[in-house]
Amino acid sequence: MPRISVEECRQAAQLALEGAGVGTEAAWLQADLLLDAELRGLPSHGFLRLERIIARINNGVADPNARGLHSWRGDGFLSVDGQQGLGPVVAMHAAETAGERARQTGIAVAAIANNNHIGMLAWYAEALAEAGLVSIILTTSEALVHPFGGTTALLGTNPIAIGVPTDTGPFVIDLATSLVSMGEIHDHAHRGAPLAEGWALDADGRPTTDAEAAKNGAIAPFGAAKGYALGLAFELLVTALTGAALGRDVTGTLNAQFKSNKGDVFILIDPLSGQGAALSAYLDTIRQTPPTEGFEQVLIPGERGRARRAERLAAGIELAEPVWATMQRLRDAAKPESRI
Repeated sequence: MPRISVEECRQAAQLALEGAGVGTEAAWLQADLLLDAELRGLPSHGFLRLERIIARINNGVADPNARGLHSWRGDGFLSVDGQQGLGPVVAMHAAETAGERARQTGIAVAAIANNNHIGMLAWYAEALAEAGLVSIILTTSEALVHPFGGTTALLGTNPIAIGVPTDTGPFVIDLATSLVSMGEIHDHAHRGAPLAEGWALDADGRPTTDAEAAKNGAIAPFGAAKGYALGLAFELLVTALTGAALGRDVTGTLNAQFKSNKGDVFILIDPLSGQGAALSAYLDTIRQTPPTEGFEQVLIPGERGRARRAERLAAGIELAEPVWATMQRLRDAAKPESRI
């Protein structure tokens, strides 16, 4: 796979988005989200999604200029109509608005409907933790996951991210309630790589390691019944707060033709002051615990991704050849006079 400099990747994505009518600031946000996923080693949420984002704009199901319509339903509950804007543009605007309220009230919720795919949740959780806020972030997706004991995709991958500020930097977890994301299935298909056993079923409900077959099948919930239960709970919770669609009625996260009708929820909390040092010391205690056989050390969640990001910022990013070729095509097709 070609290794591309970070700046060249960012510039290609930025120019391609601006060529589709996205303003400079909004294009930077969307490109930065995709770039950060690549830097962390999560190509499933990286630049392979750029072509679909632009196609959605060109097809009129994503608005390159919308930031979302805000309405306070109470002192701490912000209801957001995303107006089919770009996912990170609408979500970050809502999170910043709710974050300002959380500093006054202690806690605030932003419930977002009609927003496009918001991508890797860790990007938001880290930024909010760096701003001093605890965050719990939930989102839903098209039906991609089979229930425990079932063979048909009926639930979204329904990830959760949690961010907590500490004195030595943000603590962030970001995980789906599926065993893997559909983006990871697509990434394996791009690279012609087989799936691991147990990841997915094909359209007939049979176990498969063929990524192309899995695209039309179903992903397994992580942790068997426990992951299924969490994924179902998150889908119900997000829909209860946002009015989003459920299960197989959800559209717009995997195609370029239909409007997005899933939901996003940001729960933002102003933490107790003075706890950062204690949290950092506790994390250090975990790091210093003796590792079991086969492990060099005990890591805190997110540390491997941050290490990858540091390495790739210096050395560049290895992109699948079809992904880089598509980015170059989109960049080169962008007309300067169409950029904002």
